[in-house]
Amino acid sequence: MDATNVYVHSTAEVSKDAVVGKGTSIWKQVQIREDAKVGDNCIIGKGVYIDFGVVIGSNVKIQNDVNLYHGTVVEDGVFIGPTVCFTNDKIPRAISPSGRLKTEADWSVGRILVKCGASIGGCSVILPDVTIGRFAMIGAGSVVTHDIPDYGLAYGNPASLRGFVCECGNRLRHVAGAESTGLFECTVCGKRITIQSSI
Repeated sequence: MDATNVYVHSTAEVSKDAVVGKGTSIWKQVQIREDAKVGDNCIIGKGVYIDFGVVIGSNVKIQNDVNLYHGTVVEDGVFIGPTVCFTNDKIPRAISPSGRLKTEADWSVGRILVKCGASIGGCSVILPDVTIGRFAMIGAGSVVTHDIPDYGLAYGNPASLRGFVCECGNRLRHVAGAESTGLFECTVCGKRITIQSSI
């Protein structure tokens, strides 16, 4: 671990084989396992678990008690609310049909990609083999079972696409007369964004 301007609380466990970028803060009871990579200027809240091989970009904020399991990639600028869980097994079982305790060799890891600028509300569960698009927003308590497009606003169990949000986080609406072109405008900052997806 490169300790340049990195704060690690005395109760945190950071593998010597993990990579942690400069300016990152790692708070109480965090565990970061081997071969995990955490970028620059991140905040890793109390009780966060980062499994082996997980990749986290720069300027990411991860709030308390989040679990990021093997197979998860989080790009730059992502917000992850408290108690979010990133899973990696669609058909979890402790034992095989014969009653033998299963091992890592008995399953294929599922992948999760969270793209730049996305936000995930507290207590959400992200299932494997899902991509959450750039600047998408997932409502608190959601269960994400399929891909969410760039700028998508999704919530519920299972989460479904309910609209679109701006990079500033506020709702987007169709520009009057331009519905067929996919041109949206932010209701607060006025930014215009072209979105190919539909609800």
